[in-house]
Amino acid sequence: MESVLFKLLAFIVAIGILVSVHEFGHFWVARRLGIRVLRFSIGFGRPLWRRQTSPEDPEYVLAAIPLGGYVKMLDEREGPVDPAEQDRAFNRQSLPVRSAVVVAGPLANLLFAIVAFWLVSLIGETGVRPLIGEVEQGSPAAEARFQAGDEILSINAVPTPTWNHALQAFATASFSDHPVRVEGRTEQGIPFERHLPVGSIGDMAEDADVLKRLGIEPERPRVPPVFGEVLPSEPAAQAGLQAGDRILQADQVDIPDWNTWVEYVRERPGKPIRLLIERQQERQQIELIPASREIGEETVGRIGAINQPLSEAELARYRVEYRLGPWDALVSASQRTLEYSWLTLKVIGRILFGQASIQNLSGPISIADAAGKTASYGLVYFLKFLAIVSISLGVLNLLPIPVLDGGHLVFFLIEAVRGGPLPEHWLEQGQRVGLAILAALMFLAFYVDIARFFG
Repeated sequence: MESVLFKLLAFIVAIGILVSVHEFGHFWVARRLGIRVLRFSIGFGRPLWRRQTSPEDPEYVLAAIPLGGYVKMLDEREGPVDPAEQDRAFNRQSLPVRSAVVVAGPLANLLFAIVAFWLVSLIGETGVRPLIGEVEQGSPAAEARFQAGDEILSINAVPTPTWNHALQAFATASFSDHPVRVEGRTEQGIPFERHLPVGSIGDMAEDADVLKRLGIEPERPRVPPVFGEVLPSEPAAQAGLQAGDRILQADQVDIPDWNTWVEYVRERPGKPIRLLIERQQERQQIELIPASREIGEETVGRIGAINQPLSEAELARYRVEYRLGPWDALVSASQRTLEYSWLTLKVIGRILFGQASIQNLSGPISIADAAGKTASYGLVYFLKFLAIVSISLGVLNLLPIPVLDGGHLVFFLIEAVRGGPLPEHWLEQGQRVGLAILAALMFLAFYVDIARFFG
C-alpha cells in the first residue's frame, strides 16, 4: 500500500511539473505578445486553491484533477469582449502571433528536457561499464565478430559510457533502416568498428532484452563464494556456517562463484546439501538444508546468508562515473532531446502504419509505475524520467489532431491558404473529431497498460 501511494505521489508531482511547464510556455508568450490571460490552471475540475491579486491580473488556479491544465485567454469566441480590450483578444491577433502562442507549450516541454538532461550531466551519474562477457555462437553479435572482453564506446556515433547509455542507443537504432555501427576496443585496447545487420535488434516493445537477442551477455564481476554475513536463526546459521567461510564444493560439485552457489541453493528447497568449506585455512564438511520460499508459483530454496562484498579495487573495472562540464553537458542534452524527439516521432509513425507494436504505448498506469521507481532511485533517475516524458508530451501535442496544439497549427495553415478565418462549424467539427481520436488513444493506452499489468 505504501508503495502504491508513493508511486501515486510521484506521478502527481511529475504530471504537475510537466503540465506547469507546458502551460507556462503558452502563458508566458501570450502575455509577452500583449494577449490578456484570464486564468492559468493546473488541473481540471473543482478549484482547490486560487489567487488573483487584481481584476487585471490572471487568476491562478490549482484544481482537483491533476491530469492536465489550461491557459484561458481573452477570446471573442468564448464570450463578449469589451471593445476597449478587443486588441488584446487572442482571436484578433495575427497568424504569426497566434502560432507563436500555440507552439510555445510544446517548445517549453522540449526546453525543459534539455535543462533536465543538462542537470543530469552536470550532477553526474554512476553506471556499469559496457563490457561484453560472453557472445553466443551463431548470434548476430558473433557474426559481427564481437568477443568477450570487448568494451562498447559508441553506437551510431552516440557515446555509450555505461550499459544504460548503450541500451538507450540500441533502442534508438532499432528504428533505423541502416546497419548499427558499433565502435569500441578489445580487451587488449585495440580500437574496432563493427556493424550489426538491420533488424537484428528487433522490436524492443515485444521483447526488451535486446542483449539476449543480439547474443551478448554483459561481463559481471565474479563474486567469490565466501560468506559475508550469516543471519541468525536461518538455515545457514543453524548448520554452523560463519562469516568468512569459503564454499569449495556442494555435493562434490565445484562452486566457482557466489552466483553458482545461489542457483544451486534455489534449486534444492528442503533437500540436504553436503558442503566442503574452507575456514581459517582448514577444510570442513557441513550438512545444510535450505528452507523453502514461495516466489509466485515457484518454490525456491534459501539459507539466510549474504556474500562477502567485493573490494573497491575489484569493482573499479566495472564502475563508471559519468560527468560533463557546463558546455559539453548542454551540447549532450540538446543532442539527446533531438534524438528522443525523433525516436518518438518514428515510434508513432510505425505504430500508425502497423510496423511497430502498440506495446510501445504507455498509459497513466505505466507512467505512474515508472515515476515511482525512478523517484525511489534518486534525483538523477527522476530527472531523466521527467525529461523523456516531457519530450513525449511536447511531440504528441504537435501532432495534427484537432484539440491538440498541432491541430490548431493546421487550422492556422488552412486559414493562411484561404486568406481568412475558417467557418465556425469547421472548427466545431474538428473539435469533435479531435476529442474522439484522443478518447480512442486514451482507451488504447489504458488497455495496453492493463494487459501489460496482467502479463
